[in-house]
Amino acid sequence: MKELKKLRALAVQRSLFAAGTVQQAVDRLGFVQADPIRAPARAQDLILRLRVAGYKAGDLERLYPALDIEEDYLYAYGFVSRGVWRLLHPRRAAAPGALEKKILAAVGELGEAHPAALEARLGGRRVTNAWGGKSKATTQALDWLHYRGLLRVARRDSGVRVFAPARPAPEPLPERERMRERVRALVNVLAPVPLRQLRAMAARPLARYFPGLGAAPAFLAAMIKEGELAVVKAGGADYVLPPGAGTAGAAPRRVSFLAPFDPLVWDRGRFEHFWGWAYRFEAYTPPPKRVRGYYALPLLWGDSVIGWANASVNGGRLEVETGYIGARPRDAVFRRELEAETARLAAFLGV
Repeated sequence: MKELKKLRALAVQRSLFAAGTVQQAVDRLGFVQADPIRAPARAQDLILRLRVAGYKAGDLERLYPALDIEEDYLYAYGFVSRGVWRLLHPRRAAAPGALEKKILAAVGELGEAHPAALEARLGGRRVTNAWGGKSKATTQALDWLHYRGLLRVARRDSGVRVFAPARPAPEPLPERERMRERVRALVNVLAPVPLRQLRAMAARPLARYFPGLGAAPAFLAAMIKEGELAVVKAGGADYVLPPGAGTAGAAPRRVSFLAPFDPLVWDRGRFEHFWGWAYRFEAYTPPPKRVRGYYALPLLWGDSVIGWANASVNGGRLEVETGYIGARPRDAVFRRELEAETARLAAFLGV
C-alpha cells in the first residue's frame, strides 16, 4: 500500500498545478472535459478554477474566441489545445452529403452561423438520432461536420455553439506518429492511468482510424519497450506514467472540491483503487436512489479524497453540505481549510 499512496500523491501533484492563464492551463492539460450541468457551475469551469488563479465561472466561454483552443472529442467531449486537436484529424469518414454541403456553403457565406439561423435558411426537418430520438437534421449535420474537422466552434451564445469554417489544418502527421502522440496526450491528462484503461481508450481510435497499426496491447507494449511510456506497479495494478514523472513530496494540507469529471476523478476504477470507496455521478440517478447527491463534488484533503460536497446558491449565498466516508477530521487545520475552499468557491461563483 506504500507504493499506492506514493502514486496517488503523484497524481494529485501532477494534476493540480498552478497556471497563470486559461490558455496555459488548457495547453498543459491538453483536454478539459465539458458538461452542460451547472450545479453550482459547469464542469469545465470547476476543473479550471483549481488550476488558474482568480478564475471565475464562465471565464472559458467568455475568453474562448480569443484563445487558441478548439472544442472536440478526445476521450469525451470538451476543450482541447491546438496541439491535441491536430492529433484528432483527419478522421476517416464518407464525403459530405447534400445537406452537409449546403451547410458548409451557408457557414462560409455567413462567417459565423447559429444553428437557429441555419434551420431558418435550410428548413427544420427532423431525423432519428443515434439514441433513437428525434433531432433536427441541421443539428445532426453540424455535429457531423464539426466532428470531422470541417467546421469549428467559434463561440457560444447562451451555451449554444455558434459554428464557423474550420481553420486551415496543418499537414497531418504520419499515422504511427499521430497515434503515439494521441496516447501521450491521454497519459498527460490522466496519469497515472491504469494500463488496462489506457488499452481500452487506445483500442477505439486504433480500430477505427488507424487499422494498419495493429492491436492496442501490442502498440502500447512497443511504446513501453521503447521507453516512451513508464509502467509502475502499485496495489496489484499496472499504472502508466510519462517517462521521468518522478515522485511526489508531501501534499499540502489543503481542501479542494473536485468536479465530477476532473482528471483526478474521471477514471472511477482508479478512484476506488486509490481512495478505497466508489464515487458515482448521480445527476441522472432517481432522487430516492442517490447516495451522495445530485452533483456531489469529491472532497480532496491533502492527497486523500475523504468525502464529498454538495454546493448550491440560494438567495445570493453559497451553501455547502459535506459528507464523509469515515469520521470527519476534527483538527483546526481541516476546519480552516474547508472554510477557505468554501470562500474560494463563493468568489469563483461571484456570490
